[in-house]
Amino acid sequence: METLQNKNIGFAITASYCTFSKILEPLKQLINAGADITPIMSFNASTLDSRFITAQNFKKEIELITGHSILDTIADVEPIGPKSLLDLLIIAPCTGNTLAKLTLGITDTPVTMACKAHLRNERPVLIAISTNDALSANAGNLGKLINTKGYYFVPFHQDDCQKKPNSLIAKMDLLLPAAIDCINGKQLQPVICT
Repeated sequence: METLQNKNIGFAITASYCTFSKILEPLKQLINAGADITPIMSFNASTLDSRFITAQNFKKEIELITGHSILDTIADVEPIGPKSLLDLLIIAPCTGNTLAKLTLGITDTPVTMACKAHLRNERPVLIAISTNDALSANAGNLGKLINTKGYYFVPFHQDDCQKKPNSLIAKMDLLLPAAIDCINGKQLQPVICT
């Protein structure tokens, strides 16, 4: 298996709180593969407590795993572009809100600004989607980003097609191979899994 040795990867977290526990192991796998991880959080992920975990406790856990302080302001992430700080930016989990903003070029959160700054260097962005409206209100945005240069997706599936028929979630166990393919300019296939 290829490694991510000496690769600088931004790991941006948006507020799909129910997915937070699912990104911890893939995050450790990226580090074990040799990546240096810069953690980034959206305003909501960084500041709002949920029924799953408090923001402060989750931030401490991410900083402990990565060994770096979290970037959670627009000013913190703006240098990513001009200083060419990252080889790859991963957004995991990526909410429907963030997906829509990326599609429209809205840069009003640390995550969307990190993405804009990173893309200016024509480097890849890997999205691990987690949203209840991917097959409804955000279906068009998903389709546009899949077809947009520079964006790649962690393969995804319907997480509960009976109770949440419009919901999609990335297969987080495929994040590492998706990152390796992405950094080499390839989309891990199949994109849609069962």
